[in-house]
Amino acid sequence: MSKRSFYLLACLAISIYAVAQEGHPLSGTWSGDWGPTTAQRNHITLVMNWDGKNISGILNPGPDAVQIPSIFLDVTNWTVRIEADAKDPSGSPVHITAEGKLDDIGSSHRKISGTWRQGNARGDFRVTRD
Repeated sequence: MSKRSFYLLACLAISIYAVAQEGHPLSGTWSGDWGPTTAQRNHITLVMNWDGKNISGILNPGPDAVQIPSIFLDVTNWTVRIEADAKDPSGSPVHITAEGKLDDIGSSHRKISGTWRQGNARGDFRVTRD
């Protein structure tokens, strides 16, 4: 094997190893916003984790964090569905449902965008993996 072939093979092996380290496509911290209009937006942070069987997460980590027990990824069309129960500003329970499409899958800064429902409020959302 020539030196050139060896170096090319080594670079390919390192590239494959680096991509393999990405893990599950949803794992990581995602930042973005949701809202009913382009002027009325709410910042969101999602932290998602794959435990080998299920995807779970946290919405807006901190004192008012919302546990996300249900995250589903359909790899046939790269759609994502997130469901959680939170509280509105008055403390009343509110159900959150987000459905979106995973884009830029090969990038470490992949994106999810789609529809967001929080109680009676409806809008769109966009998040990017940090």
